[in-house]
Amino acid sequence: MAGSFDFSGCPTSIAPGAVAHWNATVRAFLAHGAATPDHLSATLDAAPDFAQGHAVRGLFCLLLGRREMVDTARDALTAARAAAGRSPPEPHEQVYLDALDDWLQGRPSAAAARLDALLITEPRDALAMKLVQAIGFMMGQPRRMRQSIEQILPAWGDHPALGYLQGCYAFALEETGDYVRAENMGRAALRLAPDDAWGLHAVAHVHDMTGRAEEGLAWLSGRSHAWAHCNNFRFHVWWHIALMHLDLGQIDRALALYDTEIRAERTDDYRDISNGAALLMRLELDGVDVGPRWQELADLSEARSGDGCLAFADLHYMLSLIGGERPLAAGRLLGRMASDAARAASESDRIIQRPGLTAAQGLEAFGEGNYAEAFRHLAAARPDMQRIGGSHAQRDVFERLTIEAALRSGYLDAAERMLHARKALRGGAEDGYHARRMAIIAAARYEARNSVNSGLYA
Repeated sequence: MAGSFDFSGCPTSIAPGAVAHWNATVRAFLAHGAATPDHLSATLDAAPDFAQGHAVRGLFCLLLGRREMVDTARDALTAARAAAGRSPPEPHEQVYLDALDDWLQGRPSAAAARLDALLITEPRDALAMKLVQAIGFMMGQPRRMRQSIEQILPAWGDHPALGYLQGCYAFALEETGDYVRAENMGRAALRLAPDDAWGLHAVAHVHDMTGRAEEGLAWLSGRSHAWAHCNNFRFHVWWHIALMHLDLGQIDRALALYDTEIRAERTDDYRDISNGAALLMRLELDGVDVGPRWQELADLSEARSGDGCLAFADLHYMLSLIGGERPLAAGRLLGRMASDAARAASESDRIIQRPGLTAAQGLEAFGEGNYAEAFRHLAAARPDMQRIGGSHAQRDVFERLTIEAALRSGYLDAAERMLHARKALRGGAEDGYHARRMAIIAAARYEARNSVNSGLYA
C-alpha cells in the first residue's frame, strides 16, 4: 500500500514526512527552478530508501548532456535498485528506474516512451509529463511531445499544475506549426502559473516564428519574475530578447544583453554555450564585429568537445571553434564525431552519424572559407536537422549558415528556395533576416545582368 499521495494524486511509497520535499522537487522541476536539486537532496535525506527519488536524480543528470554525469546517473540507478530492495516502490515508481536504465543503455527515446506509456495509467503524473517533454525536446520529437500532452489533457481539468501542462502544450503546438493555438495556450498557462518560464518562452517562440519582434519584446517586458527563479534557463529567455533586438536592427542592445545577461555567468553548460554561439554567429553573418567574445566560448567548447552526448551540443561547440578560429580543435572534434558515428552504439551516436557529422563538416568548411564545400555538406544535413533536438529558433542558425554558404558560393537560386521554405515554416511571416537576404540576392542578380550586358556591348 502507498504511504501517501503526491500533489498530483499519484500514490507514493515515500514516508509521509518526506512528501512535502518531494512535492517541492516536482513543482520546482515543472518551473525550471534553480532550487530543484536542493529539494531533491532534501527528499533523499529524509527518505533514503525512496527508489523513485534516486532514479529521478539519475534522469536529471542525463538531461544535462555532460559525459561526467553519466557515471553519476549509473550510481543513481545502483542506489535506486538498492533502495527498492529495502522498500519496494509502487508499480508506477518502478517505471522511473526502468526509464533510467533505458537511457543509460543508450536509448533515451525508449525512456520517454516508457514514461509516456505510464501516463496512460497515471495521466496526472506531472513529473512523467514533464520528463517526456524534456527528453522529446532533446531528441527532436515535437510531434511526440504534442501527442503526449493531448492524450492526458482531459484528465488535468482540476490538476494543481495545469498551468505547467498548458505551457508544455503551448511549446509543442508552436514547434508543430500551430501558432495561434500556441500563443493562446501559452498566455493561459501564465495566468495559472505565473512562474512558468517554459510557457512564457513558448509565446516568445511564436513571436519569433511569426516575425513579430516588437510584440515579442512587449510580451516579455515586465515579466522577468517568470524566469528570475530559474536555473540557467533564464539565460535562454534573455537570448530570445536579444534575438528580437537583432531582428529589429538594434545591434547594441543585443550585444549588451550578451554581456550582461546571456553570458553573465560563463558556464560550460552546452545550453549556455549554444545561446552564446548562436547569437554571435547571427551577428557575424550580419556583418557585426563581435570583438573577442568568441574566445571564451572556444576555450570552453574545446574542453567539452570530447563529451559525445548530443549532436546539438557538438554542433554548437563547432560553431564556437570556428568562431574562435581554432582549426586544430575543430579537427579533433570532427574526429571524435566520426568515431562515434562509426560506432553507432547508441541513439545519440546515430544522430551524430546523421545529420550531426555531415553538418559539422559543413561548419568546418564554412570556417575555412570553403563555402561551396560548406553548402554541399550543410545542404545534405538540412533535411534531418530536426533530429539534433532543440527548437526551430535554435536550429535557425544552421539554416542561416546553409543559406549564407549558398550565397557566398553563388548558388542564388538554392538560397532563394531555402529562404522561401524558411518563410513558409514561419507561417508566411517575413522577418528582418529574410528581407535582408532577399535584397542581397536581388542585388547580385542585378549586378550579374549588368555584367552580361556590359560584355555584349564591349
